[in-house]
Amino acid sequence: MTTPSEFAGVWCPSVTPFDEKGAVDIEALGRHFSRLNASGIDTLLLMGSIGEFASLTQQERLFLIREARQLSPLKMVANVSSTCMADIVELADAAWKSGFDAVMVLPPYYYGQTQNQLLHYFEALDQQLKGKWFAYNFPARTGCDLTPALISELASKLPNFVGIKDTVDCLSHNRALIEETKKVRGDFAVLSGYDEYLLPNLLAGGSGVISGLNNIVPELFASAKQAWRSGDLTELVRIQQRIGKLMAIYTVGDDFVTTIKTAVSRRFDSMTSHSRNYGGALSIEQCAAIDRLFE
Repeated sequence: MTTPSEFAGVWCPSVTPFDEKGAVDIEALGRHFSRLNASGIDTLLLMGSIGEFASLTQQERLFLIREARQLSPLKMVANVSSTCMADIVELADAAWKSGFDAVMVLPPYYYGQTQNQLLHYFEALDQQLKGKWFAYNFPARTGCDLTPALISELASKLPNFVGIKDTVDCLSHNRALIEETKKVRGDFAVLSGYDEYLLPNLLAGGSGVISGLNNIVPELFASAKQAWRSGDLTELVRIQQRIGKLMAIYTVGDDFVTTIKTAVSRRFDSMTSHSRNYGGALSIEQCAAIDRLFE
């Protein structure tokens, strides 16, 4: 029997605003969350890849966890990924203490990992985590893939393992994850990490999408969710085509994080476009290209 996941729907992996001096800007995050809170999306992901977790210090991450939870009534999940197990556990404990609904963890990166190593890693991690958690599959960044067979085995053994963000640009990978985990857990959430895979994910029986575009057009994805639930195929086709066109934003500039932040800054004036990734500042022509996308 399939039970809808409590984490199903449309997620926004939020950017992390920085001020003119490069410090975390909580006031700007509050303005950003205020818009997202009213958009109709379901869940916020703090400090994901687009949230620049890899360039934040441990103290900055703990600070963000403590402060961000107070800024939104939506479900909230913290990415606590690190190459250090002790840091992961410290961040996760802080997240649950602050009222987060779950945490998210990448597999170990830098060292190549076999499926056997990944199985032992996540089993050991689960023993130290005190609440619900998601795996984050991003082979292009970690050098290893969380396969459907591995995730299905973990889901069958670990009740607190409640879902996965699958950032793989391959529909069959996402579909296989959905099919294999449903054999063992009806409530397990498989979410696509690619914006334009929302509809294919839902058609395959998945739980939804974690979409960087939601920093800019969350209402569009919230509308897609409502059209899906009401069976409005015409509206779904229209939205899917619009999302497909907006995907061009990821080809503008050298750094997608700076590009997304630039779009947010230009459209809503709620934060600076500063990122800790180098060389991503957009030219006048590139800014104009972004503006045209959202006309």
